[in-house]
Formats: sequence, C-alpha cells, structure tokens
Amino acid sequence: MAQNKLIKTNLDNRSDTTSLTNKASGFKELATIDMYLQFRNLTDSIQVDTTLTIKKAYKFNYLQTDNFNLMPFANIGQTYNTLSFDSWDKNTAPLFGARARHFNYLEHNDIMFYEVPTPWTRLTYKTAFEQGQLLDAFFTVNLSRQFNFSIAYKGLRSLGNYQNTLTSTGNFRFTSNYTSKNKKYQAKGYVVMQDLLNEENGGLETEDLDNFSLGNEEFLDRSVFDPAFQDAENTLEGKHFYFEHAYSLLQQKDSLSNNSITLFNKISLEDKYYQYSQTTAAEDFFGEAFSTSINDKVKLENFKTALGLKYSNNIIGDLEFAINYTDVNYGYNSVVLFPSGTITNRIQSNFLGLEGTYSKTYKGFNITGSGGLNLSDTFVGSYLDGNISLKLNEDIALSGGIAINSRLANYNYLLYQSDYINYNWYNLESFKNVNTQQLKFKIESQKWLNAYVDLSNIDNFTYFNLKETIDDVKTIEPKQYNKPLQYFRLKLQKEFNVGNFALDNTLMYQNVVSDEDVLNVPAIITRNTLYYSNQLFKKSMTLQTGITFNYFSEYNMNGYDPLLAEFYTQNETKLGGFPRLDFFINAKVRQTRIFFKAEHFNSSFTGYDYFSAPNNPYRDFTIRFGLVWDFFL
Repeated sequence: MAQNKLIKTNLDNRSDTTSLTNKASGFKELATIDMYLQFRNLTDSIQVDTTLTIKKAYKFNYLQTDNFNLMPFANIGQTYNTLSFDSWDKNTAPLFGARARHFNYLEHNDIMFYEVPTPWTRLTYKTAFEQGQLLDAFFTVNLSRQFNFSIAYKGLRSLGNYQNTLTSTGNFRFTSNYTSKNKKYQAKGYVVMQDLLNEENGGLETEDLDNFSLGNEEFLDRSVFDPAFQDAENTLEGKHFYFEHAYSLLQQKDSLSNNSITLFNKISLEDKYYQYSQTTAAEDFFGEAFSTSINDKVKLENFKTALGLKYSNNIIGDLEFAINYTDVNYGYNSVVLFPSGTITNRIQSNFLGLEGTYSKTYKGFNITGSGGLNLSDTFVGSYLDGNISLKLNEDIALSGGIAINSRLANYNYLLYQSDYINYNWYNLESFKNVNTQQLKFKIESQKWLNAYVDLSNIDNFTYFNLKETIDDVKTIEPKQYNKPLQYFRLKLQKEFNVGNFALDNTLMYQNVVSDEDVLNVPAIITRNTLYYSNQLFKKSMTLQTGITFNYFSEYNMNGYDPLLAEFYTQNETKLGGFPRLDFFINAKVRQTRIFFKAEHFNSSFTGYDYFSAPNNPYRDFTIRFGLVWDFFL
C-alpha cells in the first residue's frame, strides 16, 4: 500500500483525478477504481461499482437491495409482504422469530469486508414519509496494506401518513480484516448492533375499508383514519460479535505446488430480543388477556464456534472440514399455567456439529458443495447443497444444483408466551422437522435472456394460520401441514435496447401444488421499465428517465399480525391485481448519483384498491428524492 497516491477513479469511462505527492520520494502512483474491493471471502472479492444503471435504481431503497418480490407497507421501515417464497436455506437450527422485523436486520451474510488503496466514504440519503429521513454513512480505510477497518451507521426515522406507524431504526456495523505480510495468517471480524422500532396500529378497521377503497374525499388525508389501536409498538434489538482467523500450516508457493493446509477458527456470539408492548390490551383484536396492559419480551442467546482444516490440491480441489459447537438459550422469564397444562418458558441446548465445503474447477466446470449436520437429539438438523456451473462462451453461463435441508421450525413456532391468552403454545415435542428438497437451474445471457427456475418439495411445511374468527377476533396459531407440498418458480429477465431507449423486463411465474391452501403466492409478478439514458454536457452527466410498471396477480395475500411480527396464511380475502406506476429521473455527476421518483403516481385514477396486506393499504402517490455520494480521498 503506497503512502500517498495520485488518485484516478474511472467512473462511467470518466477520470476524476486528484494529485497527492509522496514528499519523501516524489513518486506518484495511480489508484484506480478496480483496486477498491469488497468481499465476504478473500477469494471472492468484487470491485466497488459506482456506475449508474437501472439495476442500481432498483436497489435504491430502504433495504438497498432489489425488492422485486416484496410488497412494501405504507411507511418506509415497516415490513414487507413476500410475493414469492424462498423455500430453502443452509440453517440446521431454528431461527429467531418476528421474521417480519428481519428484512432490515443485518445477518452474517450481509456483512462485507474491504480492501482499499485510499480512504473511501459513501453517503446514502433518501427522504421518508412525514418528519423524517434515511441516512446511511459508511467509511473504510486501509491503515496499511495488511490492515483495513470500516465503520458505518444506517439510521431511519419516518412518521408515516397513518396514525401510529412511526418507524425508528438504527444499524451500526464495524468490520476489520488483517493479512500478515507473509500471507500465512489472516483474520477478520465484525461488531453489528441493531435497534428496530415500529409503532403498530393493526391496520384499518373493517368498517373503514369502503372509505378507503371508494376514495372518499374526507379520508384522502390518511391521518383521519382511526386504526384498530394506537398504543402499541414492537422492538427488535440485537448485538452480533464475530471473529474468524486462519493460519497456513503448509503454504502453496507457486502454481505447480500441489498442496496447502490451513487451520481456521470461527467464533460467533449473537444476543437479541423481541418485545411487544401495548398500553391497553386490544381484546377485541387479539382476544382476552391476562392483564390490562401488554408487555411481551423474548430473548435469544446464540453462541457458535468452529475449528477446522482447509486442504487445497491442484488435482482434488479445495476441501474444508470443521467441527462446531453451538449453545442456544431462547425463552421468557415466566411460566404460563393453564388448567390444561403448563407453557414452559425456555428452550436450551448445546450440541456439536459437523460442517464442510468443497470446490473444484475442471475443464471449464466449476463444482461446489457444502453441508452441515447437528449431532443432537433435540436440534436434529442437516443440509446439503451441491452446484455445478459452466461458462459456454463470453455471453452464456449455465448453472444448476440440488439442495436438501432438514431442520426444526423457527423458535416462535415451538414456544411462544404472551399476555394475550390465545398466543401461548409449546410445540417442541409435537412438531416434526421441516424437510425441503430443491432442484435449481439458471442461465445467464446478455444477448438472449436470464432465466432462473427452481422446484421444491416440502414435507411438514410450517406456517401461521388464521383460524375461524369469533366476534371479529383474529386467532393466529402455528400449524404443520402433514402432506407433501410442491412449489415451482420461474423467473425471466431481459432488456431490449434501441438507441438510447431501453425496455427492462422481469417476469416471475409461480405455482403451488397441495391439497390445502397453506402456501399462497401470486401466479404472476412482473416489472417492466421503459427508460431513456444518455450522457449530457460533454459527458459530464449521465441521465436516466422513464416509467416502471409493477403488477402481481390477485391472490389470497398473507395477513400481518403485529403481535407476532409475522405473516399468516388466510383464505378469506383476495388482494392484488392493481398496477403501480413510478416515474423517475436519475442522474450521475462525477461521483454523485441522484435519484428522483414520483412513486405510484397512478394511485388517484386507477382505483383505491391497493393493499400491502388485508386491512393495510399500500402507499399513495408521493414524490421522493435521494442521492448516493462517494468520496475517494
């Protein structure tokens, strides 16, 4: 790492150059944009991308990822209804509940590490809904060639247009990585602290749905609506500490060397809790309660460490094997007594496990695999994931694989306690493992199209179900479907270009085969963007402007339960089938990308039938502005 540099950042075929001279030697070097790297594993680093594309516009949102298959709620920072279902994961143990709060909760795979020749700062800003804003500030620097650290904080506060929908969230992350000069020792770690608070109002009262759907002028000011309740909030807080280091026992000196052996160790500690509080119990919404006010709180302490070896051989490939130890402590501080039995307060366990990965490139084929197994009688779980890919030519890449997973359902299916009587259950001994087998294929081609297809078979599918309501009281319960369920998903993407105009199309088709409607998804999801792009003012500015059309077919959309912070299956109300049109103007000037969007501008003339979930309307027409500003010093 040079001490001082002449910085040259090649962005959109432009050069922004700042001269910094090494006074000691008078020597100048160039730091180009391809030297700014981010990675999860050192072998899979990718370059920092500061270009302006339509794909970047799709990711300019609260989650900072493409939300094609997500339906946002009215306020930024609230939850999302999922329009497609990800049936498979690599977890061998249950996940913490309140999954509706986890869309913006950073998990292990969301954390990136960095290597940069000069300090890099990125500021991301976007307007919110009523009295608030979203800001993500990020900074990273290499203090030497060997040592890098980064620090970042994303904060949001948005009041929202409906009563009692305030969101206030914060995501702090600190990362660091180190590599010794002789490359024998490597270490990386992070600290992530998160605090996600949402006020909850239960959605619109059923008698107010006509006032919304008919466009009653008295209710166009959405704060006029009286929601189901106005005194509830839920909070998800978490702290995650992670450290991983490795030492090379036998180092590969050149490409002709056959073997290398590396000893590694990983340590992870996560402490998180979910809390729902309400000043006055809403018994007409959730049912009878033990007390007049509600204060439900559940915690999870999850410690995991692994010790293993990685062996690399030119002929065999890269093989990694480790033994791990997990200690989990999930539960509450009280025991619930019913005449029919007792609801225990805690699930605790510690167990050993095995994990491994494999990769090999042979005659153009890239073969990868990973697997894991719990050595536990209580937390029985395992997974196996195998993939093979081939790049036929410069344009066409093919890949396919098979994945198998077996694990317990998430903790809040197994044990839940609440001051609301209906929300108490213990299913650890009665629920079986959810078993998933998946086949997946993908083709990527700029000339022809990008296509992804997967077919899943799920046994013991576990879900939250809406029982028959009594006196309009919603009763939600966890259930397992004891018959096989098949889920098919096909996603196609293609962009057509004519001169400076382009039409970007993404289409997803889904189908579920089961004897009962336990998994509901829309058959069709589509997004089509017609836009114009050009470079103006002697190529000093890149401009994009166009219209995006979003649509999904009508179906029994999942309902949202604010107490559990979970979505549940319901078969009473069909929603969807409404268009969402967004007009946008995006621009890039030097190292700044500017985004202007008129969201859902058709809301007033295509009908007020847009909902994110039953009784929860989607956003009205609004104008929003934001920018991403990169500094390379």
